[in-house]
Amino acid sequence: MAPVDIGVFIPIGNNGWLISTNSPQYMPSFELNKQIVQKAESYGFDFALSMIKLRGFGGKSEFWDHNLESFTLMSALAAVTTKIKLFASAAILTLPPPIVARMATTIDSVAPGRFGVNIVTGWQSAEYSQMGLWPGDAYFGYRYDYATEYVQVMKDLWKDGVSNFKGKHFEMDDCKLSPQPKDGKINIIAAGQSGRGIEFASEYADYNFALGVGINTPTEFAGATSRLVDAASKTGRDVGSYVLFTVIADETDEAAQAKWKLYNEGVDVEALAWMKSQASKDTKADAHSTATFLGLPEGAVNLNMGTLIGSYETIAKMLDEVAEVPGTKGIMLVFDDFLEGVDNFGQKIQPLMKSRQGRA
Repeated sequence: MAPVDIGVFIPIGNNGWLISTNSPQYMPSFELNKQIVQKAESYGFDFALSMIKLRGFGGKSEFWDHNLESFTLMSALAAVTTKIKLFASAAILTLPPPIVARMATTIDSVAPGRFGVNIVTGWQSAEYSQMGLWPGDAYFGYRYDYATEYVQVMKDLWKDGVSNFKGKHFEMDDCKLSPQPKDGKINIIAAGQSGRGIEFASEYADYNFALGVGINTPTEFAGATSRLVDAASKTGRDVGSYVLFTVIADETDEAAQAKWKLYNEGVDVEALAWMKSQASKDTKADAHSTATFLGLPEGAVNLNMGTLIGSYETIAKMLDEVAEVPGTKGIMLVFDDFLEGVDNFGQKIQPLMKSRQGRA
């Protein structure tokens, strides 16, 4: 079995990814995320990624109402790690591409060859309208055209140190960047699930997120990865999936299921209603888009993220199934309790995984 990368989707927002009053409740902090990433590095995790969230969902849990800033956090984490790759998320409606290119190059100087950028086109309009930055709902229809120009400007600057790009959304006039990053490039992650999003990833990204689907159905995402593989074959580029899963693990399957039941019993209905109202604004979203996915009623307690629930042995077997899906380059994990979850993965799950032999 080919080895697969393992990453952690660190909790830059309060309470991680469980929209529940019964799940672990905590605020984001540098100290918490430092401990998580340093633990992950010690267990041989390959990467850590932080999202960017500019407005939460409210409700009793105040879900994602409290967030750190992605690039600032990852820059600090770069200085206290030595091996693990770090990805920050860029909300592309909020910062010009030459600024993000320079920020990325700066972090690359802290952690040479270990930094990358996750491109966030934006699906929650309230994040941007609160600052007067939302271009209108027509943006949903052209956001990947906007992202295409955005990334091209950054790639020009990283490779050549100058950009004279002229497009519909951006125009550069002898725009300069120096110093340039190690090897003249920074890895790009995309998260497109729609047909247009997959096309963008195949042309401009190194990795694309595939969203795990359902409860204990580890290979249900295979269709999305297959679509990415097909698109990448047309562009002639090497682009693979990083698959996102929540892991709820315990000593036994029954104990893990009891946790999941408890979290669902405390689901924050008010926060879910806000999320669904925001997701529904993309009226032209196709069946595979993030907006459509978030609006599904089942599994909403963790944003309909694919969820693996069971004993450490059960989780290891399911993660090996994920790794066997063609086109899968990595698995990014979310835990209910991150500090305990990373330890349990490193000590009790990873040693049982065929796809991680020799990687710890």
